[in-house]
Amino acid sequence: MCGIFAYLNYNVNKERRYILQVLFNGLRRLEYRGYDSAGVSIDSSSSDSSSSSSSQNYIFCPPPLVFRREGNIESLVKSVYQEVSETDLNLEESFSIHAGIAHTRWATHGEPAPRNSHPQSSGDGNEFLVVHNGVITNYEVLKETLVRHGFTFESETDTEVIPKLAKFVFDKANEEDDQTVTFSQVVLEVMRHLEGAYALIFKSRHYPNELIACKRGSPLLLGVKELMEGRSNGSAFHDEKFLSKNDFPKELFLSSDANALVEHTKKVLVIEDGEVVHLKDGGVSILKFDDDKGKHGRSLSRPASVQRALSVLEMEVEQINKGNYEHYMQKEIHEQPESLKTTMRGRLIRGGSCKAKTVLLGGLKDHLKTIRRSRRIVFIGCGTSYNAALAARPILEELSGVPVTMEIASDLLDRQGPIYREDTAVFVSQSGETADTLLALEYALENGALCVGITNTVGSAIARHTHCGIHINAGCEIGVASTKAYTSQIVVMAMLALAIGGDTISNQARREAIIDGLFDLPNNVREVLKLDQEMKDLAKLLVAEQSLLVFGRGYNYATALEGALKVKEVALMHSEGILAGEMKHGPLALVDENLPIVVIATRDACFSKQQSVIQQLHARKGRLIVMCSKGDANAVGPGGSCRVIEVPQVEDCLQPVVNIIPLQLLAYHLTVLRGFNVDQPRNLAKSVTTQ
Repeated sequence: MCGIFAYLNYNVNKERRYILQVLFNGLRRLEYRGYDSAGVSIDSSSSDSSSSSSSQNYIFCPPPLVFRREGNIESLVKSVYQEVSETDLNLEESFSIHAGIAHTRWATHGEPAPRNSHPQSSGDGNEFLVVHNGVITNYEVLKETLVRHGFTFESETDTEVIPKLAKFVFDKANEEDDQTVTFSQVVLEVMRHLEGAYALIFKSRHYPNELIACKRGSPLLLGVKELMEGRSNGSAFHDEKFLSKNDFPKELFLSSDANALVEHTKKVLVIEDGEVVHLKDGGVSILKFDDDKGKHGRSLSRPASVQRALSVLEMEVEQINKGNYEHYMQKEIHEQPESLKTTMRGRLIRGGSCKAKTVLLGGLKDHLKTIRRSRRIVFIGCGTSYNAALAARPILEELSGVPVTMEIASDLLDRQGPIYREDTAVFVSQSGETADTLLALEYALENGALCVGITNTVGSAIARHTHCGIHINAGCEIGVASTKAYTSQIVVMAMLALAIGGDTISNQARREAIIDGLFDLPNNVREVLKLDQEMKDLAKLLVAEQSLLVFGRGYNYATALEGALKVKEVALMHSEGILAGEMKHGPLALVDENLPIVVIATRDACFSKQQSVIQQLHARKGRLIVMCSKGDANAVGPGGSCRVIEVPQVEDCLQPVVNIIPLQLLAYHLTVLRGFNVDQPRNLAKSVTTQ
């Protein structure tokens, strides 16, 4: 969804050109999240930091500059430099202190247009500016109130009410109170009126060289980079110095995503819901929003500061670069042998002939007994994460003996489906910030279920709020269409099944075979990646098609759903994953000699049934593409009656990991051949942080 980024340099001289470049590059690191417009705000001239302590001196601070543009970030960059060339703005002007904000917008309220782009303003003079990720659900009520007080609105966004509400609060406080109102008091009062999910950064000419960030639901991080020579990188920022004001030169960053921070610093603070982070005079104050404070009194609330510790990002800049690949999706498909190794590293134990083969999941070890005693296990996710859980459901049922049910997060919330104290609810999300999954997690916690998180993002909301969990450790995934996270999720859930069923003697041989299969899986994935050219050739045959059906069953019903999802989301071709057992209940009517149909028929318990499906489709002159295990080409397509894709055979519960790779490659090559944006599909976002 939307991406927000801010950069504040303190006691270190930076030219306006450099500040703009930092803001633009921050947005480039966030564009994979999906967007349709972008904007930045910088100061029009240098401000004396001594004036920032008094709100009455804002008149001496010129209005900040705001640049907004529909389209991609490069369009924004071009328009900014064009505007600068037409004015007397000096790009070489140096600032010892400066606060800039930037935003990529994914339209929710109002069409993509400059007036709807962020930063949104309080009105003439840009007294308050806001960038926002999320949705304000009560914005219409707030808008009506502000209109009655004389405010006029220029955009159709829900965000515009926020800076205007800040101006209203500021003006009201100065009318009623002789004391100077602080920036944080204004923001806390604004938060008290907002409903919905949001991450916000405020900038104001009343408070030059200050920024305030706050959040409820949407992700937000603070990055800290000290520039003093001779200070240790590991301990440069102790908590007390982190919170205190000092004159050490430093750079501070705010971002929706660690990807935009890692090239600057690895020292970050994951901002929690309800926290207000105030950057001022080289210090960072963290306040905790209390909705009850100030509700009944006239004066604005003044909460005390809280202390938080910085954490260290465990990622490298190289992870967010394309390397030698044309696109992130292509890179991430080909990274899967290594990402699977990383997912399993330290978790699989395969001793000598006398030692049992086991799985060690440290994040679950204290809760395994509770999970085994569960009334049922409920998988909850959206999109690709839901498909990964569906692929793992059969092996979890087989090894644990516990009933497993599947829930799409939004549907669970719509139905208010029953969740019991005796349930184990497993929340699957690549980002760990998916809005519907987070709301379902809150619902499950309220109902007393044991909540387990499976996510790729350390420190994400799901990782923090579940009772226990497993990080899939797939590495940074930039492409909107999930590839390596999907396969790592399946592997993690297979290991979860092994851990839960680990004390069952009757399943020992089966468990050991799966563990052996997991060890061999990266090599099998490497083998199937050799089909790249074959899938490119197939894509050339299908490039002009309008529709594609994918049939699967058993473990590979999820593969059919996920393969179809990949094709529709990046190649923009209608595709549908269908449970093969339902073929005769409607889908068979679509079959003719023109419609391409993929049938997944690798060796497992459902193989003979899939052979029957192939025969029935062939009898109706279906245009078949069959995926089968190596050596089975004649068994599935006698006489060369269909196009065959042969893949390595692995343990049945791991076969979905191998089988999805050709479909990922097909989707990728179809997209390139059709001329669409592989990494940023139309209308889609990487992390869905709004409902």
